[in-house]
Amino acid sequence: MKNAMPFASDHAIIEPALRPAPSAEQVAQMILQGFDRHYALFRYSAQRAKVLFESANWHGIQQLSRERIEYYDMRVRECAALLIPLLKSSTQPLDNDHLALSPEQQQFWQQVKTKFAHNLAGHKQPECAETFFNSVSCRVLDRTYYNNDFLFVRPAIATGYIDSSRPSYRSYYPLEQGLIPSLTAMIRDFGLASPFMDLPADVRRLARRAVHTLRQRLPIDPGLRLGPDCQIQVLNTLFFRNKGAYIVGRLINHTSTHPFAIALVHTPSHHIEIDALLDSADDISTLFSFTRAYFMVDMEVPSAYVHFLQSLLPRKSAAEFYNAIGLQKQGKNLFYRDFLHHLGHSTDDFQLAPGIKGMVMTVFTLPSYPYVFKMIRDHIAKDGMDHATVKSRYLLVKKHDRAGRMADTWEYSQVALPKRRFAPSLLEELRKEVPSLIEETGDLIVLRHVYIERRMLPLNIYLSRASESALELAIKQYGDAIRELAANNIFPGDMLYKNFGLTRLGRLVFYDYDEIQAMTEMNFRTIPPAPNEEAEMASEPWYPIGPNDVFPEEFRWFLLGDARIRQAFMKHHADLLSAQWWSDCRERVAQGRLENIYPYDLSKRLPDNQVSAPTTN
Repeated sequence: MKNAMPFASDHAIIEPALRPAPSAEQVAQMILQGFDRHYALFRYSAQRAKVLFESANWHGIQQLSRERIEYYDMRVRECAALLIPLLKSSTQPLDNDHLALSPEQQQFWQQVKTKFAHNLAGHKQPECAETFFNSVSCRVLDRTYYNNDFLFVRPAIATGYIDSSRPSYRSYYPLEQGLIPSLTAMIRDFGLASPFMDLPADVRRLARRAVHTLRQRLPIDPGLRLGPDCQIQVLNTLFFRNKGAYIVGRLINHTSTHPFAIALVHTPSHHIEIDALLDSADDISTLFSFTRAYFMVDMEVPSAYVHFLQSLLPRKSAAEFYNAIGLQKQGKNLFYRDFLHHLGHSTDDFQLAPGIKGMVMTVFTLPSYPYVFKMIRDHIAKDGMDHATVKSRYLLVKKHDRAGRMADTWEYSQVALPKRRFAPSLLEELRKEVPSLIEETGDLIVLRHVYIERRMLPLNIYLSRASESALELAIKQYGDAIRELAANNIFPGDMLYKNFGLTRLGRLVFYDYDEIQAMTEMNFRTIPPAPNEEAEMASEPWYPIGPNDVFPEEFRWFLLGDARIRQAFMKHHADLLSAQWWSDCRERVAQGRLENIYPYDLSKRLPDNQVSAPTTN
C-alpha cells in the first residue's frame, strides 16, 4: 500500500501554510491530504494486525487496537492546527480559537466545500473523507456555522458502485470445482504466513459441518438445495480482533444469501487451525456486536465492505458496520443522520428512561428509537466522582476490549433537538440535574455533551418477571459476565442488577461505567474475625479499609436478598463471594495472561475442537 508511513506528501500539507492568502482549492486539498494521511495509517494498522496474528503477538494486537482509536482525532487536530494560522489572516478569530466568518468568508467556505466535493471524484473513501471534512470544519469554525452550507450533512458522492483496484470479494464455485477444493483455495488465497496444523483435515471437517448444516435446513428451506448458480463469496481480507481472525462470506444459491464466517485461531504449538463455522444470521450479528471491540481489516474501499456486510444482516445499519470495522467516526456520522431522519418521521416525545435512577447519569429515551441518551449530572452524589472521572472511564471502555460484555457508546457535543419533543417532566429533570450541559435557544434544546447507547432491558426488571428457569439462566449469565470482565482486567465496581441489561439476542451486558477500575488496582480481602462481640455489632468496621479494598463476601448482602436469586447464584457462582477467586484472577491478569472468550457459541466449534481448550476471543 502506498503512503503507509510518514510520507513525502506531508510537505504538500505544510507548504500552503507559508502563503498568506490560500485559495479555496488549496484549503480543500489540505483537508483531503490530511484525510489521506489518516486513512493510510488506518490501513497500515490492519496490515500490521495480520503480521501480529501470524506471530501470535496478542498483546501487540491489543495495543495496536487501542492506539488506532486515537488516529482520527490526532489527524483532525493536525489538520486544524495547520489551517487556523493560515486562515486567521483573512478571518476574525474568536477567544476559543475558532473562526468567525464575514459574509465574504462564508462564501469562501462554501467554495472550499464545493472544491472538496469535486476532488472526491474517483476517490476510494469519499464518505469517510466527507466526515473528516466535517470534523476539521467543526474544529476550525464557530458553532454558528455548523449548517448545511458548510458541512456535508448529506453525502455528496454516491458509494454504491465504488470498488477497489481488485474486486472487494472473491467467488468460488463448489459445483464446478468441488466443495473441498473450493474451500482449500479460499483459505489459501488469504496468504497467511504461518503454517496450518493440518489444512486438509481442517477443510474436511469444515466441509462436513457445512453439509450437515445444509441438510438440517433443507426440510425448512428447500431453496437451500444447491443450484447451478451456487457460489461462495468471501471478502478479500481477513478480519482481525484479539486472538482470532475471521473469513467473512456468503453462500449465494437460487438468488438467496446465506451468511457465514469462519474462525481461525492459533494452536498452543503456534500453528493455525480452523476453529468454528458461524452459519446463521444470529452468529454473524453476535460477531459484529456493539459489545465487542473494533475489527482491524485492510480495506481500500470501506463502502464496498459495508455493502457486502449489510447483505448478510439487512437489519443492521451501515452505521453499526462502519463502527464494527473500526471507522467509528463514520459510524457516528451515519448514526446521527439516521437519528435525525427518524426524528423527522416520528411524533413521540423524549422521556426519562424507566427503571431506577442513577446517581451519576440522567438517562432519557425516545420510546420509538432503540437507544438511550445519558448525560452526566452536575452534582454527583458519589465521593470522588466528577465529570472528568466519568469521561475518562467511558474513554477507557471505548479503548478496551469489551469481551462481548460492555456496551459501546457514541459521544456527541452540541446536539440541537426540538424542545417541543421533550416531555415536561424530562425538561424539568434536565434543568434541575444537568443545567450546565443544556442550552435553551428559542425552540431548540442544545445538549452540550451526551452519550448515546443501545437500549437494553435492565436485568433487575427482567428478574422481577422471569420464571424459575429463565431466572437461573440469567443469573448464570450474570456471573459469567462478571468473570469475563474480570479476566479482561475490568472490575465492574457497582455490580447491582440495574447496571446490567439484556440485548435483543438475550446476551447480558454491563453498561454503567462510573465505578469501573482495573483489576490490577484492586486489593481483594477477607473480612478478619471480630475481636469481640461489641466490635461485631458496632456501626463502623473493626478493621482498616483502604481506598481500593474489596471484600467479596459482602456481595451477598446487596445481591442475594431474593431467595430465588440466591439459590441460582450459589449453584453457579458461589466462588465469586471468595476473595481468593478474585485475587487469583487479578494475579493472572497481572502476569499478562489473556483469557479466551468466544464471540460465538461453543457448539459452533468444529467437532474435534469442542473438547479442546479455548484459543480465541
